[in-house]
Amino acid sequence: MKVTSVHNALLNSQNCSLDILRLDQVHPEISGNKWFNLKYNIEQALNENKTGLLSFGGAYSNHLHALAFAGKEFSLETAGIIRGEKVMNDTLYDCERWGMKLHFISRSDYRQKYDTDFLNQIRARFPGYFIIPEGGNNDAGIKGCAEILNHVALNQYDVIACAVGTGATFTGMLQSALPQQKLLGFTAIKNGGYLSEEIGRHTRKTNWKLITDYHFGGFAKSDHTLLRFMQQFKHENDVELDFIYTAKMMSGIFDLTEKGSFRNCRLLTIHTGGLQGNRSLI
Repeated sequence: MKVTSVHNALLNSQNCSLDILRLDQVHPEISGNKWFNLKYNIEQALNENKTGLLSFGGAYSNHLHALAFAGKEFSLETAGIIRGEKVMNDTLYDCERWGMKLHFISRSDYRQKYDTDFLNQIRARFPGYFIIPEGGNNDAGIKGCAEILNHVALNQYDVIACAVGTGATFTGMLQSALPQQKLLGFTAIKNGGYLSEEIGRHTRKTNWKLITDYHFGGFAKSDHTLLRFMQQFKHENDVELDFIYTAKMMSGIFDLTEKGSFRNCRLLTIHTGGLQGNRSLI
């Protein structure tokens, strides 16, 4: 798996090395961390002789996009429970083309996605389907994400950083990081501090921290500053970031570097793939 090194005057001034683990290059459709989130969920579904896979997401969900393609590849039916009013876009057209059945529900109903009674209704409506939580945020998803850092020479780095959505990817990597390393998770949502409790339920380690200041207004929000940063980063490094997750993380890293947080540091960032959100900018 490719590692891309970033070089610029700011990093040099702080004696900071910055590498990107390119999970965006794992697979053209099952992109980035989704490959790892889904790996053991699909294995379990096949072992239990399930006929289909069902999960949850928004209209530009990287997770549902990957799930739809994976279902096609493993000859499993797929269903996506979509948050909000019925819409169609390139992401959802792909999902339908790969065989996913799309079901739109209100945002208030969607907030029940972890409620036992609500999930029982879903199971009754989709018998034989294996239900995967939003973002692959379950034990199987975390188990898969614990393998992400197997693809890099870990002892080369002091700090590992990644974007955080549900927390499954960050939690998995925390399990396999070295004790002396610091893990930083950049939350993509406003008021994302509550995710510390979720992550803390899965680990006793203390070598980690969530950074909640770089959400740019909230989930799937952006501004001209962030979009300009994305364009400049791609121009200078030939790496496309997405405005929902990875651009916010990288912008935060550069800001913190300028403030001296990474002086004399060997930093690894995780490109978690999933560029579906950028299709909404076209």
